[in-house]
Amino acid sequence: MATNILMPALSPTMTEGTLGRWLKKEGDAIKAGDLIAEIETDKATMEVEAVDEGILGRILVPDGTEGVKVNAPIAVLVAPGETAPAASAPPVAALAPPVPAPVAAVPLEVPLAAANGDRLFASPLARRMAAQAGIDLAALHGSGPNGRIVRADIEAAQKGASAVVPAPAPAARAPAPAAAIGAPHRLVPHSSIRKIIARRLTEAKSSIPHFYVSMDIELDAMIAIQEKLNAKSPARDQPGSYFLTINDVVIKAAAATLRRIPEVNASWTDEGMVFYDDVDISVAVAIPDGLITPIVRKADQKGLLTISREMRDLATRARAGKLKPEEFQGGGFSISNMGMFGVKEFSAIINPPQAAILAVATGAQRPVVKNGALAIATVMTCTLSVDHRVVDGALGARWLREFKTILEDPLSLML
Repeated sequence: MATNILMPALSPTMTEGTLGRWLKKEGDAIKAGDLIAEIETDKATMEVEAVDEGILGRILVPDGTEGVKVNAPIAVLVAPGETAPAASAPPVAALAPPVPAPVAAVPLEVPLAAANGDRLFASPLARRMAAQAGIDLAALHGSGPNGRIVRADIEAAQKGASAVVPAPAPAARAPAPAAAIGAPHRLVPHSSIRKIIARRLTEAKSSIPHFYVSMDIELDAMIAIQEKLNAKSPARDQPGSYFLTINDVVIKAAAATLRRIPEVNASWTDEGMVFYDDVDISVAVAIPDGLITPIVRKADQKGLLTISREMRDLATRARAGKLKPEEFQGGGFSISNMGMFGVKEFSAIINPPQAAILAVATGAQRPVVKNGALAIATVMTCTLSVDHRVVDGALGARWLREFKTILEDPLSLML
């Protein structure tokens, strides 16, 4: 019996996505586990696996279609020998279940720079094929949506056919709220990820009553311990080597603070307050098209060395687009660290449904007053953004004070 293949929800926040391209064509046999399509989600570009067996009888949503709603039919799966319903036939009654979370992530599509300064868009497969065949992508005009270079363009170039097709007409310029843009410019269409990031941040900032608490934290005691521990590490090329960073200590200190003040490890719902049993910390990592927040699970129960190695692995795979969904979905508290960029102070936007996010700035030597005398200390400003529906002002201030106490006396982390 014919069944619909539905647009999968590949993350909790995904409501729609772009069907980048089909990896199977009509008439192909499909087995459970086969890669059938490439979907651009709110987090990454992913290859989706089939969960049923059959024949791909009809493709309902073609390559490059944007704004496909989750659970909308995208293709029809039929049994061997069965005829697929006509395109104009009513929807198939028996729907296949949505493709579940286990998917194989592929690297995000990164715009390539052409010699003339323009940006080239190519699917991950097209980039791999071009690299293997020695084809210069800058010499091609893609036949995909918005000039995107796809597999067919590379195959045409390999066969000696003209892979240069008329360049697509420039995307229509969206009307400006007040006046049209008059200065010379070029319009780069938004990726699916950028659209979702924009929507979620707008919703978070407009629907969550933020308030902010900032404190200066002295780091000299923490740096001294960090340097002593790193000095004990074997050489970088030796087994068991490690390098602890300030960010590793910040994650551990935040986890210890959340365990001591669990009321901040929470979320608001209309039915009631949700208090999390585990301390799962999301850590913002920059990726080519935005950011993603891999999670250090049960961070309060892990040592600094474990956190350091786990965070390094998560960040590396996040930038390569190889995180599993369960590695970036969830979390009860977030950390955004821009200290490596020399940022003196900033406030972060809460990552819903979490109730708080800690913004960590750079550590720098500043004049301080100690025992009535002027001195020099390494100081870092941290700002806690809080959902006021969950955390009141006094509680937010108490949390940040406890965090400051732990970082300024890091030996307490060893207890």
